[in-house]
Amino acid sequence: MFKRSRFGWLLAAALIAALPAGCSDGSKGTEKVRVGEVTRSLFYAPLYVALNQGFFAEEGLEVDLQTTAGGDKTMTALLSGAIDIALVGSETSIYVYQQGADDPVINFAQLTQTDGTFLVARERRDDFEWDDLKGAVFLGQRKGGMPQMAGEYTLRKHGIDPHRDLTLIQNVEFANIPAAFASGTGEYVQLFEPQASIFEKEGKGYVIASFGVESGRLPYTVFMAKKSYIERNRETIQKFTNAITKAQRWVEERPAEEIADAVLGYFEGTERDIAVSVIERYKAQQSYAVGGMIDEEEWNNLLDIMEQAGEITERTPLEAIVDNSFAGKALGR
Repeated sequence: MFKRSRFGWLLAAALIAALPAGCSDGSKGTEKVRVGEVTRSLFYAPLYVALNQGFFAEEGLEVDLQTTAGGDKTMTALLSGAIDIALVGSETSIYVYQQGADDPVINFAQLTQTDGTFLVARERRDDFEWDDLKGAVFLGQRKGGMPQMAGEYTLRKHGIDPHRDLTLIQNVEFANIPAAFASGTGEYVQLFEPQASIFEKEGKGYVIASFGVESGRLPYTVFMAKKSYIERNRETIQKFTNAITKAQRWVEERPAEEIADAVLGYFEGTERDIAVSVIERYKAQQSYAVGGMIDEEEWNNLLDIMEQAGEITERTPLEAIVDNSFAGKALGR
């Protein structure tokens, strides 16, 4: 059975009375949709492109985007009705489903299709081998989260037991991991962008491997909504998916410099060269999905990673909480 106690907040949130789902603005002929993103990140560039390039507006949607800071808070906001659509890792929808939710959360459009973290070493390592991590101090991500699960999956893939062959640190808050490494904690660290590129620019660390490349394709970050909301608002979900699909194609076809210029307004204080470096890195490893459909191979890879991490003992079938019809229609399928 699924470990219910660790995610009791999900069922508690589901009992909160839902707020009205979206609203229409008759004077402008637009419909407002409340979207919660798990964090603000260049990893989600197509979302900001859709906003900046007017793709949502073209579909008659006004998107109220809020950063809900963390998978637990994002899912709580979705289940309680504080937001209509969540951008968060697919694993959260699996946790909700396996708790027996009466109104499960349905994945309807994939945004990113790889893990977004990188292995950063304190020293430049042009001859890096994964065995170099044996006996080292490794500053990892939060236990139970997809970054850490993908990290441990990668280590095991290379014959390294993350809990026996190295010293794994997991008790540092997500927001404090870069500062902890910069202050001397760990010989290696698992980092998201743009912090990895910032450390390289400052000479504080060097990217030596990609967990996204190593852990393979999976529905890493996905737009999702409660089943009841989708049933009441199928046209809205289709319009939303159409806009995201346009943005994904736009990102696929444009150079990193043009994408950076389109999204920098959402990243106050971020230097343009860092943004370009980050986007180039994610494009090179094909982190940005082109079209929001989730296939069986990706889904099974996600389940393999979660199963190996000990977070699930039952495999949720794709058809139970994934609806590819919207993404398929947006792609003309």
